[in-house]
Amino acid sequence: MRILGIIPARFASTRLPGKALADIGGKSMVQLVIEQALQAEALADLVTATDDQRIFDHVVSLGAKAVMTDHQHPSGTDRCYEALERVGLENFDAVVNIQGDEPFIVPQQIDELCNTLRSALGGIATLAQRITEDHDLDDPGEVKIATDADMTALYFSRAAIPFLREGGAAERHKAFPYLKHVGLYAYRSGILQQIVQLPPSSLEQAEGLEQLRWLQYGFKVRVGITEHLSFCVDTPADLEEARRRVG
Repeated sequence: MRILGIIPARFASTRLPGKALADIGGKSMVQLVIEQALQAEALADLVTATDDQRIFDHVVSLGAKAVMTDHQHPSGTDRCYEALERVGLENFDAVVNIQGDEPFIVPQQIDELCNTLRSALGGIATLAQRITEDHDLDDPGEVKIATDADMTALYFSRAAIPFLREGGAAERHKAFPYLKHVGLYAYRSGILQQIVQLPPSSLEQAEGLEQLRWLQYGFKVRVGITEHLSFCVDTPADLEEARRRVG
C-alpha cells in the first residue's frame, strides 16, 4: 500500500496565528513535524499542504515538498484531499493526515495508524489512548470514543461515554476502560474522495466533531490503540511549553 503523509498547515490559526512558522529551539514548528514524519517507515512520500505563500516557501527552502491549497477549506480533511489531487490521486492508495501542530509526534505512531488502516474494512482509521485520569473524562477538549468488540468506532463525544450508572464519583477510569481520541487520521484514497463530498450532519454540528459526519452517513472508522503521548500546540502557553521541552 502506497501511503502519502500530508501535513495541513494553515497560517490563520484562531488562537495562535502563524504557529506553523513559530520558532521552537531554532526550528519552525512545521519543520519539526516534517522531520519527525519523515522517520515513519510506512509512508511512501510526505507533503505539506498550506494556504500561505510564506509557509510554502519555508517548507520548500527546507528541501521538503509542499503544495498550495485553497484558504477556504473548512477542515484539514478537505485540505488533504486537494493536496492528494494535486500530487496525483492515482499515485497513492491512502493518505495520513498528520497534524501540523504536533512538533514532537512520534514516527512510530504514524506507523501504528498505517497498520490500523490496513485492517480497516471501512477505509478510515484513527488512534486512541487509554484514559488514566478522571480529569480527561470531564474535559470537553478531550474527545472520548466508544467502540464495538472489533474496535470499530460507535461514537465520538466530548462527554464521558459510556455513562457509568453505578460507577461512583471517584476513579471512574478504573471502573471502565475509557478511550480518548488521538487526532490522527488515515483514509484510503477512494474513501477520502467520498467523505469530502458529504454535507455537514446534525451530530457533527451538535458536538463540533467532523468524524461524526462520517459515522452518521454510515462510514466505518477503525480505532487503533497507541501508547505514545501527543502534544498539540494550540495556545501561546503551549508554545512556551514546547520551547521548554527542547531546552
